[in-house]
Amino acid sequence: MRPHDETHLVARIGWLRAAVLGANDGIVSTASLILGVAASGADRQALLVAGVGGRVAGAMSMAAGEYVSVSSQADTEAADLARERAELAADPDHEHKELAAIYVGRGVDPETATKVATQMMAHDALGTHARDELHITETTAARPVLAALASAGTFTAGAALPLALAAVLPMAWMLWAQAAGSMLFLALLGAVGARAGGAALARPVARVLFWGALAMGLTAGIGKLVGTAV
Repeated sequence: MRPHDETHLVARIGWLRAAVLGANDGIVSTASLILGVAASGADRQALLVAGVGGRVAGAMSMAAGEYVSVSSQADTEAADLARERAELAADPDHEHKELAAIYVGRGVDPETATKVATQMMAHDALGTHARDELHITETTAARPVLAALASAGTFTAGAALPLALAAVLPMAWMLWAQAAGSMLFLALLGAVGARAGGAALARPVARVLFWGALAMGLTAGIGKLVGTAV
């Protein structure tokens, strides 16, 4: 029989999560920073300095944060695999019974489950236990470098959008036009992320708009208060 090739959207989950997070954070944090500085009464040069500084710092922070957090997941997976490898070497009969019990729990009759466990362990004992006992697969395995690069790259791209608005918008329109433009960028990001993940558009777009508006509103309010006080 020829294998039936299928492409599933879950295969994108590793890079898609990091990419959407990075781009969303790039837009929200940079736009919020620019709005806060603008609300304080600062000039365009101050907006651009704040925006560029936030873009560089944010991209590095996203890369470091993703790398550290996903590396922790990778370390946990490696430790579990090492433990499973040792258990397979020390007591393969117990591991065979454990694997068969997993298949029985999924609805396979005991006799067939025992045969399947025997065949699967003969083929790839560690890989079988990693998948069926630990739920570690090639699709879901942690990839720290990929996550870091995706987050940093998409943060940089996302931050470029509100920064471009800060460079070209008239200062008299800066607050409302920056907010409106950034909300439009967020809506587009939510739609692209939903499309890439195979989801309906409404909820992802609403989520990014809500949190983006909240962040920008709070930062602008603080900037206004600080500018008034100073």
